[in-house]
Amino acid sequence: MGIVRKLTVGLLTGASLFGPVGIAAADSPSPSASASDDASAAAPTEAGTSFRTATAIKLDQPATAGASTGDYLYWSVPVDTGQRATVKAKVTLPEPAARHGAATWQLDVYDGLRRHQACKYGTPVKAAAKDARTVELTCSLRTVRAWAEPWANDPLPGSYYIRLTVVDLPQDDLGLPVRAEVSVGATDAGGSQAVDGMLAAPLVPGATAAPRPQPSASSTAAQPVALDEPDGGWSSGWWSDRWIWTAAGGLLAALGGIAGYCLTRGSGRPSRVPPGY
Repeated sequence: MGIVRKLTVGLLTGASLFGPVGIAAADSPSPSASASDDASAAAPTEAGTSFRTATAIKLDQPATAGASTGDYLYWSVPVDTGQRATVKAKVTLPEPAARHGAATWQLDVYDGLRRHQACKYGTPVKAAAKDARTVELTCSLRTVRAWAEPWANDPLPGSYYIRLTVVDLPQDDLGLPVRAEVSVGATDAGGSQAVDGMLAAPLVPGATAAPRPQPSASSTAAQPVALDEPDGGWSSGWWSDRWIWTAAGGLLAALGGIAGYCLTRGSGRPSRVPPGY
C-alpha cells in the first residue's frame, strides 16, 4: 500500500504542475464581435509598390487595395518563431467584356532578407480565363525557425513581404482596374519544430540587437515609426512545449526510480538468524 500511495502522490503532483496549462488555455477570452469589427474597420485599403513602401498588416487582418492590371502590390506582415503562415489573395478582375484574353496571376513571399520563400502548399500561380470574375491564390510557408545556418534558406522570424502581380496577359489589358484582397493566418507548429539557438534580433528593417536610446523630453526631432511586430512582442526563441514534455519525462523517471527502490529494498527488518549460529 505504501508504494501505491507514493505513486498516487507523485501523479497528483504532476497533474497539479501541468493542469494550469490547459486551464489557462480554456479560460482565455475569445475575441468579441466588436473587436473583429474594429480590426476590419482599421484594415488597410492601399498597397505599396515596392519593398520599401510595403503596407504593414497584422496576422488575420484583411487588407484590400485598388490597382491597375500590371501593378506590383506589396504588403508586409510579422511572422514569429514557431509559426506556419498561410497567405491568401483574391483578385477581382475587370468585366469580361473589357478584357482580351486570359491572365496569369502570381503570389510571391519574401523574408526579412528579401529572400524568396517557396510555398510548401497552395497555388501561388494561377491562370484566370477571359470570362473569370475572380482569381484566388494561396501560399503556405514552412515553419519559421528561431535560428538557422548562414547558408540555409530557412524562414526566420521577422517581416515577410507579400507581392501580388499579373505575369502574363494580353498587352491591351494592361491598366485595367482590379481589386485585390489579402490576408495572412498562422498556426503554431509546436515544439516538434523547435531548434536550439536564436537570432540577436528579428529580420525587420531597422531592427538591431542594441536597445534604442530613450528620447529626451526636450527633443523636438520626429520620432521613428515603431517597428512592426506581433501582438505581445517577438518571441525570445528559448521557450517551446518541448520543456513540458521534458519535465513530464523527468517526473515519470523519478516516479519509476522511487517505485523500483521501494520494490527492491525489502521490508527493512533484519533477517532472523537460526539458533546455533
